[in-house]
Order: sequence, then structure tokens, then C-alpha cells
Amino acid sequence: MKLWMIVAGVILLVILYLVAWPVPVTPVAWQAPDNPGYTGDFTANSELSSLETLTLEGHDGPEDLAMDQQARIYAGVKDGTILRIIPGGKVENWAETGGRPLGLGFDSQGNLLVADAYRGLLSFDKEGRKTILADEVDGQPLVYANAVDEGPDGTVYFSESSVKFGAEASGGTYEASLLDIMEHGGHGRLLAFDPVTGKARELMNGLNFANGVAVSHDGRSVLVNETGGYRVLRYWLDGEQAGTVEVAIENLPGFPDNLSKGQNGRYWVGIVSPRSAALDKLSDQPFLRTVVQRLPAAIRPKAQRYAHIVAFDDNGNIVKNLQDELGRFAFTTGVLETDEYLYLSSLMEQQIGRVRKVWTN
Repeated sequence: MKLWMIVAGVILLVILYLVAWPVPVTPVAWQAPDNPGYTGDFTANSELSSLETLTLEGHDGPEDLAMDQQARIYAGVKDGTILRIIPGGKVENWAETGGRPLGLGFDSQGNLLVADAYRGLLSFDKEGRKTILADEVDGQPLVYANAVDEGPDGTVYFSESSVKFGAEASGGTYEASLLDIMEHGGHGRLLAFDPVTGKARELMNGLNFANGVAVSHDGRSVLVNETGGYRVLRYWLDGEQAGTVEVAIENLPGFPDNLSKGQNGRYWVGIVSPRSAALDKLSDQPFLRTVVQRLPAAIRPKAQRYAHIVAFDDNGNIVKNLQDELGRFAFTTGVLETDEYLYLSSLMEQQIGRVRKVWTN
């Protein structure tokens, strides 16, 4: 057989693979907003360059943080452990979820609420005993619980990032997020758990990777990050706007992850990675995104090393913007604010970040 015939055959096989090989995503066309980049409210800076790290003694992926009344920090890590960090730095293995803990938050009774990507909505009492609050909604199993916060009446609000790309079934939370964001099919939702009835219900659906959740400081609304849409949405709980949704912040320069209430009316957002220019450019090209999904994983769009956190107020104004483009502590998912420090969580690091606040209000 002549060499040219062999080459032609190989090329034909590659073409057939790129256009016809089955992939788990069915991309949907949309129009990504023009990326503002690191300008204006998001101007690049090195405010996080002085960040120090606290060891987790071999654990990795402290995706969210919470602090109890004794100033002990809790972190859920990739192997399913809930770590407790005692003031001074001692790390304890406090509890096990049996899955992949993501969002954390204490309820009004001092129990630790956990949104576990594999196991659903969990609660741990002060001794670390686990209760499953919800692992299904209307008979549909939860496959990617992500973030959690409690409202003033005890209702627990939490997100499910994707009902199609389950975290465990997809090989992990990060792997599932890449699939859901590549497809952009609106598989995420905001949920509410009623502790009286013991049931969870759906408040919002159609979100492109629902992520961080924070009840507003006044308790009248719930904020939720739509990672795949580069924005923060507000769901109104009462008043004339009850049940409606509005955009709180739009067109962020990166992928928003966790949301948390800070001090003095602030809300903190962790920007886990800058936006992908290639992914934005292909937003209205679903066929080409399918082709990209067939490429080797090493060359498909993925999270980039960068450190970025922002804070905004109830009017959607950006009031803090802290970055480190060198990504010495990267994949920043969220912020825990105390009087003296900002503690940073991460999707992939083996430490917790900490930076001293340089403002007084």
C-alpha cells in the first residue's frame, strides 16, 4: 500500500472521530457577553500577593470554609473529610461525609450544614454526628449539591449545579463542571429545604452551573452564582417581587464560585478562574464545541491558575477587588471574612489562604 493511501486513511479516521465520536455533551448555542477583562472595577492588582497559607496536612481541595463561635475553621476536602482547624493551626479530622463536601455553613442551632456533591444536603451536630436532610427533590435524586445557606426562618437554601452531569457519575466535581459549562444546557437549580416538613422544593431552574448561595443580609432574597453565565442572580423571597429573579451582577471577568456574607453589608465571591477566550468565542457554535469535547483533555479549555476575590454590596456595586495574577494560591473558590483576616478556600490547593485586612470598615 502506498504511503499516501495510509496517510489519507489516517486523516479520514481523525476527521470521522472529530465529527462523529459520541460525547456526553450536547452543546447549546448562546451568546457570551464581551469579556471586560481586568479593567474598571476588576483592574488587575497584587493585593493577594502577601497571602499566607495554612497547611491541611496532606488534604486537598478545601472548597468552602465556615467558622464556629469558638473561632474554629471547618473545611470540606476532596476525600470526604470535614477538617477542623483550631486557632493556632492544629488540624483535626472532625467528621466524614462519605462523599465530596462543598458548601458549608452553620445554622441557628450550631449545626454544620453541608452541601455534599455526592450525598446531598447534610447536617452535622456539635459532636460531628451526621443527618441526611435531603438527597432527593420530588423523587429526583440530588446528583450535584453545591452550596448552602440558612434563611432567618430556618429554611435552608442550596444549589444543585447540574441535574444532568452528576458529580460522582462524571468522575468528580471539577470534571462534571467542565461538562456542564461546555454544554450550557441550563441544568442547574436553586432549592429550598423546609425543616418543618423535611422536604426540599425547587425555586429556580435553568441555571448554567448553579453555584454559590447566600441569603441576603436583610433576609429578603437569596443570591446565587451562575458560574456558566459569569453572573450573580437574586431570587426574591418576599414583597411584591417574591418569586421573581433579577441580575445582581453580570459579566464578571471569570467564573464565580462560592458566595458568602461578609461584614458591613458585603458579599464575597470567589473567582475560581479567568474566563476562557476560546470558550467565549465558540459560545454560539455548538457543533464546534462538540468537536472540542472530542479533543484530548489536556488541550480542552480548563481552569487557569489565578487568585481573585471580589466583594459587592446590595446594590451590586463592587467594593473590593483583590487579585494575584501569579496564582501563588490559585483556583480561589470563596472567602470567610473575620475582623482581622480574609480566609480563602480553593478548588485544588492543599492549603487554606489567609490575608490580613488592610481596611477598618
